[in-house]
Amino acid sequence: MRKYEIMFIVRPDMEETEIQKTAENLKKVLEEQKAKILENKAMGPRELAYEIKKFKTGYYYLFVVEATPEAVAEFDRVVRINESLLRHLIVKVED
Repeated sequence: MRKYEIMFIVRPDMEETEIQKTAENLKKVLEEQKAKILENKAMGPRELAYEIKKFKTGYYYLFVVEATPEAVAEFDRVVRINESLLRHLIVKVED
């Protein structure tokens, strides 16, 4: 298993409960793929460096996980079709 940092930005025009539910659903996707979540950090609303889909702010989340490349690929696939997210980034952490 490899260590990854996954950051994603949720749309700010959703209700607080919907935003949290979106993050929980993404966490479940990783857990279903047998990924081990080491850190789950809700960074809250932040201003974006530039406008994305006409939004100037977004809710940031950071997951640090140990997972297989297949689990990360499945997460990436799910995130790409999720319209609640503005952006995501997956980085492999070197030991």
